[in-house]
Amino acid sequence: MTTGLHPGETPQDPRPTEHQPLPRQEAVHAPPHVENRTRSSVTTARAAASFAAVSRSVATARSFVRDTLQGWGFADIVDDAVVLTSELVTNAVVHAGTSADVLCLRADDGVRIEVADRYPEREIPLQGSHINMGSPDREGGRGLQLCAAMATRWGVEYTSTHKQVWFQLDLPDRPVGTRSAGPSLPADLLPLADGRVRVAVVQIDRAGAIGAWNEDAEELFGYAPDHVIGKPLTDLAAWPHTPGTSTGVAEALQLSRWEGSYGIRGANGRVTPVYASHLRVRDADGDPSTVCLLVRDHERAVLQTPIRMPSGDTAGSGDGQATDPFEVFIGSPAPDDLDGLLQRTVERARDMLDGDSAFLLLATDDETELEVRASTGLPSARQRFARVPVEAGPGRYSSARMPAVHDDLTAVPGAVPLLNGTGMRSVVTVPLKVEGRLTGSLGVAAEAHGRYSNEEALRLQFAADRIALAVESARLGELERLRRGSLSFLVEASDLLAGTLDRDQTLALMAQMTIPTLATWCAVYTIADQASDPYLSYVLHEDEDLIDGLKALLSRIRPPEPIPTPGARVWTAPAEAAHQAALRTSMRSLGLGEPATVSSGIGTTLATASAVGGETVVLPLVARNRVIGMLTLGKPTDEHFRQEILELAEDLSRRAALALDNARLYSERVAISQSLQRSLLPPELPQIDGVEVEVIYRAAGEGNEVGGDFYDLFPIRDGAYGFAIGDVCGTGPEAAAVTGLARHALRLLAREGYAGPAVLERLNSAIIDEGARSRFLTLLYGELWPQEDGSAVLKVVCAGHPLPLRLRQDGTVEPAAEPQALLGVMEDLELYEQTVTLDPGDVLLCVTDGVTERREGTRMLGDDGLTEVLTTCTGLTAGAVAARVMRAVERFASDAPSDDMAILAMRVPGLQQD
Repeated sequence: MTTGLHPGETPQDPRPTEHQPLPRQEAVHAPPHVENRTRSSVTTARAAASFAAVSRSVATARSFVRDTLQGWGFADIVDDAVVLTSELVTNAVVHAGTSADVLCLRADDGVRIEVADRYPEREIPLQGSHINMGSPDREGGRGLQLCAAMATRWGVEYTSTHKQVWFQLDLPDRPVGTRSAGPSLPADLLPLADGRVRVAVVQIDRAGAIGAWNEDAEELFGYAPDHVIGKPLTDLAAWPHTPGTSTGVAEALQLSRWEGSYGIRGANGRVTPVYASHLRVRDADGDPSTVCLLVRDHERAVLQTPIRMPSGDTAGSGDGQATDPFEVFIGSPAPDDLDGLLQRTVERARDMLDGDSAFLLLATDDETELEVRASTGLPSARQRFARVPVEAGPGRYSSARMPAVHDDLTAVPGAVPLLNGTGMRSVVTVPLKVEGRLTGSLGVAAEAHGRYSNEEALRLQFAADRIALAVESARLGELERLRRGSLSFLVEASDLLAGTLDRDQTLALMAQMTIPTLATWCAVYTIADQASDPYLSYVLHEDEDLIDGLKALLSRIRPPEPIPTPGARVWTAPAEAAHQAALRTSMRSLGLGEPATVSSGIGTTLATASAVGGETVVLPLVARNRVIGMLTLGKPTDEHFRQEILELAEDLSRRAALALDNARLYSERVAISQSLQRSLLPPELPQIDGVEVEVIYRAAGEGNEVGGDFYDLFPIRDGAYGFAIGDVCGTGPEAAAVTGLARHALRLLAREGYAGPAVLERLNSAIIDEGARSRFLTLLYGELWPQEDGSAVLKVVCAGHPLPLRLRQDGTVEPAAEPQALLGVMEDLELYEQTVTLDPGDVLLCVTDGVTERREGTRMLGDDGLTEVLTTCTGLTAGAVAARVMRAVERFASDAPSDDMAILAMRVPGLQQD
C-alpha cells in the first residue's frame, strides 16, 4: 500500500495536460440522480492510497479511511464512509480482481472519496431507464446500492484504463448566529443575584482531570489552583444531578455539549449546588478537553438557556409569528442529540411541576417493555437502560399507556419500579405517543406525598405531546447511526475472525472485540463435547488489574447452562456471588464474620465485586446445530445493557461461534494428521558400531510431517543392517499411504531372510495389488555389514532411484550402483544387487529427487551440482556432510521447496588407534 497525505493542498487534476494525449473516454451510463462532476467546494486536504488485489486489502482500506477521517475531525461521517469504501474496494480487489486506488478529499463541508480499479470493461449495469442493482442478499454488487442510500452525491466515471466510483458525504448542519435573545425588562423583573456574580471556569482534560481553575472557582469553592489541578473533577462532585447516565459527571464530560445541575463539595466540606454548562473542544493537536462554566444554582439564569415563553395562551411572538409549543417547553435551540434532548426534557418537566426528580423511559419496538434513558434528581443513575414491562398488572395505575397519579407510593408498593428505594412518595406519569403508538413514558416525582393532581397530569401530558414527535425522530436517528456503526463493526469483526484458524487466538479475538465496545467485561466458556461441562476458557476486563479477581470469582460459581435458545438471557449468579463475597470481605475487615475459616487467596475484592455487580447476559455459541460454548458479557454495578447492544452482541456471537468451530475442526484435523504422519516415520535410528549415520528429512506442504519421500535404517540380524531411501509419486496423504506400505514391507521381508532383489520384487507385487490406489515408487535398498578392519560392505539395489554417490578420501566422487527399473509399473521385474566396499573415511550419500531437482527459474541443481557439493565434504562427519548438502539445496533457490526431500549419509570412520 502506498499513501500520501498533504494537508491544505488542492488535489492535482488527474486529467492529462495539453502536452499529453487524451485517453479514449468511454460512455458513462448513470441514472439521472447520479452525478459525475466534482463538487465546487475548495479542497483543503487530500489522502491517497493504493491497495493490491488481495482480500486483506479490504480491511486495510477501511483502516486507512477511518484513520484519515478521524484525523480530519470528521467523526460524524466516519462509519458511513468506512461502509461505502469497504463495498467499493471489495468490488475492485475481489470481484474485479484488480488493485484499487482510494483518494480522500477534504472540504469545509464534507469529504469526497474516490475508488478506482483497472477493469473499465466491467461497466456498472445502469443502462436504460429501469435500474436493477440486484438482490441485497447477494455476495457482491451492493456498493452502488449503499452509495445511493447513504451518500449525499455519487457517480461513476470510465476511462480506457480505469473505472472510478466516487461518493460525497456532507457534514451535518450546525446552528450558527444568535442562539437566544430576550426583550428589555424593568430592573425589578431581572433575576436576583448576589452583589457580584462569579463564574467558575474549569477546564478538564481528556482523562477527566482538572487542567485549569480560575479565580472565581477558587472564591466559590475555596480550593487554590495547586490543590485541585491534576485531580478528577468527579472527586469534587457531591451528587450526580446529571444526565441520568451510568457514571454521572464523568459521562457528562464526554458529551460534546451539556447543561444541568450538580453539586461541588467545597474546601469547607459543604456542598455548593451549581448550574453548569459544558462544552467539549479540541486544541490544534486534536487533543480534546471540556470547558466547564459553573455558577451557584440560584444564579443559573447567567448560564441557563432561557425558555421562550408565550405572552398568552395562543398569542404569537412580537414579530407576529406563532410560538412553537415545543420550543416553549424544551427551550431554544433544542439539543441536536437524543441524550441531550431527553435530559433537557426531564429537567424541564421537573422544573415545570416543581418536583424533586424526573425520568423518561422509551418503549421497545414491540411496545412490551420500557427502557430507562434519562433521569434527574434520583440518588443514582443505576437504572439506566433497565427495562420494565409496559403492563405491570391489571388496573389503571399499572399501565404506561395512560396518565397516572400516585398520591403515596408507600400505599402501592412497586407501582413505579424505577422509584423503589429512592424516597420518592408522590409521582405523576404520562405516556409519549406518536400516531397512537406508545413511544415512551415521562414522569415527575416528589419526596412529599399528595403533591400532584389531575391538573398537573394534564400539564405534563400537554408537554409530552409537544415533545413526543421530536423524541421519536431523534430516537430513530440514533438507531440509524447505531445500525451503520454496527454494520461497520460486524464487517471488521468478520474479517478478524476469518483471518485465523487458531483456537486460542479466536477466543482472544472474541473477547477483545466485545471490550469495551459492547460490555465492561467478558468471559468465554467452551464445551468440548455434549458430555462435557462448560469450561472457562477466556476472561477479559477493560481494567487489566481486575482480570485475575474476575477469573477467580467465575471459577468458583457454576457455569451457565448451555441452552441453545438464541438471544441473550440474564445470568444473575456472578452479581450474587460478587455481592456475597464483598460482604464477607467487608465483615472480615471490621473484625466480624469468620476470619479463620475463609481463605484469603486472590479473593473477591470490593473493586471486583463492583465490576461484576451489574447486569450479566449469556449468549449461546451455536455452530452446526450444537452448542459449543457461551459468550458472557457483563456490566459494572447497577448498569444494564441496551437492547441494541444485545442485538449486536447476538450477531457477533453467531459469527464468533462459526469461527470458533472452524478453528476447532482445523485443530482436530491437524492433530489427527500429525498423529497419523508420525506413525509413518521410522522409530529412532539404531546405533551401528563402525558406521556414522545421519538423516535429514523435509516434507513439502504446510502441516505435513510425512510425504512421498521416505527413509529407513533397521537391524536385520546380528551384524547386518538394512537401509532404504525412496520416493513415491506425488505428495500428501495418498503418497504417505504408499510410504507406510513400503517401509513396513521392507522390514518384514528383510527380516524373513530375503535378499535385496527378492525384497523389492515382492514389494513391487504388493504395490501393484493396490490397484487404482497404487503409485510408482523409486527405491534404493541395501544391506550393510560393518567389518573388523574398519571398512563396511554394502549390497545395494537401485530401482529407478537417483544413484548413490561415493566420496573417497582423496575427494573423488563416483556412483555406487547402476540404475534399474522402478517399482509399481511392471509386474515381472528382474533385479540384481551390487556389492560396494566403503573404505575407512569413505562416505555414501543417498538422496531423493527433491534434492537433485531443486530449481531456480530454468536452472536445476542436478546430479552434477550435487557431485560438486559433495567433493567439498572430504574429512567431514556424516552429520556435517548431510547438513552441508541441505544448506546448498536451500541456498540454490529463494522460494520454498515444492517437493519432499530426504538425505541419508553414511560414513565409515575406520578403526581408532590406541
